[in-house]
Amino acid sequence: MRILVAGFAVVVLVFPAVFMQSQQTQTYRAPRTKDGKPDLNGVWQAVNTANWDIEGHGAAPGPIWQLGAEFSEPPGLGIVEGGPIPYKPEALQKKKDNFADRMNRDPEIKCYLPGVPRAMYMPYPFQIIQSTDQITMVFEYAGALRTIYMKHSDAPADSWMGWSNGKWEGESLVINTSDFIEQSWFDRAGNFHSDELKVTERLTPIDKDHLNYEATIEDPKVFTRPWKISMPLYRMVEKNAQVLEYKCVEFAEDAIYGKLYKVPLK
Repeated sequence: MRILVAGFAVVVLVFPAVFMQSQQTQTYRAPRTKDGKPDLNGVWQAVNTANWDIEGHGAAPGPIWQLGAEFSEPPGLGIVEGGPIPYKPEALQKKKDNFADRMNRDPEIKCYLPGVPRAMYMPYPFQIIQSTDQITMVFEYAGALRTIYMKHSDAPADSWMGWSNGKWEGESLVINTSDFIEQSWFDRAGNFHSDELKVTERLTPIDKDHLNYEATIEDPKVFTRPWKISMPLYRMVEKNAQVLEYKCVEFAEDAIYGKLYKVPLK
């Protein structure tokens, strides 16, 4: 009986806090821009290990043993909702092959553009610059850029970052992105897509310093059904928060050009 009373007390104490948090999340109204839209301007970053593996994973050694713990893989809870990624059988084998040969296949090794949604959870900050007709995302990694067109526009060609059209649904910025090339990956674990990838993202402010990020992934060539990822994004609150220059190509010239790499003059 004492245990039941104690348990009830915990419920009574915890429930109001959870309920109040839920109500706060549902009722938060972000500051507005001059055109009356939720103001998402700022420098943001994910704080998780999804760039290593978007699925839940334990700690593991890195691909180069000489680097020891410096490039070992930290554990993570994952950002995929509802169980394993629903690969088609042949696609799951390709994912495993990608991981086994990741030093040659992972586009991050060669500083290629990260694609979407990977750009949103790489361990580098990005800045949202908002206007009425376009929203720009500037990523520190490789100087990548995304333009979200708020007046629908068609892609002129397929690209690493795809082509994004956006709209507002209440407090949420909803982005539909397609027209990808198939070379980008979702993470360092070999999770991949084809050129039929379509990504629907929702960015919703839950308080002044946090965004809830969700993305639904559709790709009938690779997956048996649509699936979803979600995570918080954190505002960098330092007074001098900014996106710095990280042009990583110069660190990857050997990997990109191989024997054609020109040795610098001494």
